[in-house]
Amino acid sequence: GYIMSIVYVVQENPRVDILSATKYGELLPLANPSEQLHLSPGRIISLFKRKLKNFSDKDFLLLIGDPALIGVAVTVASDINDGKVTVLKWDRIEKMYYPVKLSFRGGIGDYQQ
Repeated sequence: GYIMSIVYVVQENPRVDILSATKYGELLPLANPSEQLHLSPGRIISLFKRKLKNFSDKDFLLLIGDPALIGVAVTVASDINDGKVTVLKWDRIEKMYYPVKLSFRGGIGDYQQ
């Protein structure tokens, strides 16, 4: 059957409306708004590994929140999916998200699905 894509939201922020990202899939938060990486980095890494364990080419990371948490999320997702991560980037001018495919293995260049 059809497998729904998941948009993993790095860190929820109640002040930011991210509903337009639902066009890419079901929103699933990785960290709550009050999460602080420096207080317990090990716990957060295990939490992200658990939540991202099924991350694949069809999924997205919505880059919002603490830059340190974003770094952890991209690293964990990349490890799980053979170096490939598609992120959703906010375009302020167009007022919409657009996907950016990143590949961290096999040299420089975008990956094609």
